[in-house]
Amino acid sequence: MKHYQETAAYIEKLYNRQDLLDESIAHQMIQAEQLSHPTSQWRLMWRKYTRNRIAVMGGIVVLLFYLGALFADFVSPYSLDQRMTKYSFLPPQSIHFFVEGRFQLHVYELKVGRDPLTLQRVYIPDPQKRIPIRFLVQGEPYKLIGLFPTDRHLFGVDEGIVSLLGTDGQGRDMLSRIMKGSQISLTIGLAGVALSLFIGTVLGVASGYYGGWVDNLVQRLIEIVRSFPPIPLWMTLTAALPHHWPPLRTYFTITVILSLIGWTWLARQLRGKVLALREEDFIMASRLAGASDWWIIFRHLIPATFSHIIVISTLAMPAMILSESALSFLGLGLRPPLTSWGVLLQQAQNIQVLLLYPWLMVPGFFVAASILAFNFLGDGLRDAADPYTV
Repeated sequence: MKHYQETAAYIEKLYNRQDLLDESIAHQMIQAEQLSHPTSQWRLMWRKYTRNRIAVMGGIVVLLFYLGALFADFVSPYSLDQRMTKYSFLPPQSIHFFVEGRFQLHVYELKVGRDPLTLQRVYIPDPQKRIPIRFLVQGEPYKLIGLFPTDRHLFGVDEGIVSLLGTDGQGRDMLSRIMKGSQISLTIGLAGVALSLFIGTVLGVASGYYGGWVDNLVQRLIEIVRSFPPIPLWMTLTAALPHHWPPLRTYFTITVILSLIGWTWLARQLRGKVLALREEDFIMASRLAGASDWWIIFRHLIPATFSHIIVISTLAMPAMILSESALSFLGLGLRPPLTSWGVLLQQAQNIQVLLLYPWLMVPGFFVAASILAFNFLGDGLRDAADPYTV
């Protein structure tokens, strides 16, 4: 009986070894099949990008910023211009999580008083009176993503106030104004980059492909645009905007102005790329086959430089956001009732106010965070654009 048991165990061991051998052979066959089918350039770019943790974090932050801008009305507890003058210059409130050992988000009711020395308004929380924070509460009506009318907000309170980032001098919630301001500050970057990409791509590729007088004309135009110092040029262009224009027209004009200034960098880089690509064998083969210039440009040259265009666009986004913020901060860009991060910073530029109410500079943190996130994303895409390098 013992002999039979040892024989059965030996046979089972042989079967297990055969299973492992079969699994190893199958794994080798899959690897050989993958090697026989080369990976596409886009997949290689994606693999190299995902290995860069800082670039991935930058992409996630950028995505969160745009999701916040898309659902700004839903995330904001109050409307853009809802004034609660009783709570003007309210510091950021503290959120408390537990009540007698039970989890419950709440804030304390505030008592308004005066500092006897400075006569400055102060807010004293009353721990005995808790105001629960509720989710999906009813508030000011709005249109979700501009399409669906609703009055539900992500969070809020039934009485009193909840202001995570404090209020300004008119009692307007800073979090709500920052979220609404992100819609303009981030979309003006998208629109500006899209328009500058179109201008820079067309002129840069044409300059590199045709050469001759076309190249000279485009390069002299780039030199003229880049020879002007940015701030005086912005001041000159925006000074021509009539003050009686509606906000939407002003927003569109600022976008066009930023695009007319920001296309030169892309055009210069694409020109260098196309100068090298137009001498390649596949371009010569297309010419010998009778392909037109438009066919070569749109079917060969632009797709060959598309990864470079994507990288340039992500690196140009911070410049657009910073330009809009700088223009609005100097009072040369967007003006109320439009709200952007630059407009919020412009309204808080009084030094004495900032010393007393430093939370009014919180929009500057969002500007810096978005610029850093775009730079990390752009650097990661730039490294991944050439996936065959180590």
